[in-house]
Amino acid sequence: QVQLVESGGGLVQTGGSLRLSCAASGSIFSINAMGWYRQAPGKQRELVAHITAGGSTNYADSVKGRFTISRDNAKNTVYLQIDSLKPEDTAVYYCNAGLRPYNGDYTYQYWGQGTQVTVSS
Repeated sequence: QVQLVESGGGLVQTGGSLRLSCAASGSIFSINAMGWYRQAPGKQRELVAHITAGGSTNYADSVKGRFTISRDNAKNTVYLQIDSLKPEDTAVYYCNAGLRPYNGDYTYQYWGQGTQVTVSS
């Protein structure tokens, strides 16, 4: 059973920082791209940052220069360093991975359960 487990969310003040982690576990053959999404109340889920298996990254315009995505392939883990937090960053953050399990022939999209980030003004 493959699963993604996020951690690192919390309540911070404007201008603060957080580091989110997402670890993939289970019978994993390979992991392709990984990413972080967020969903604020009453809004659609949006892509925040994305990283390929080779380490190429891209970001939503609203977070460029403040968020940094990275991954540790040996640990099957993706990170999101969030700096200079703003109240509008408040949302549930979800990690996503394109992952091929050992007992499968295809790559599937997996999601974590989400971690709440709340920024107070």
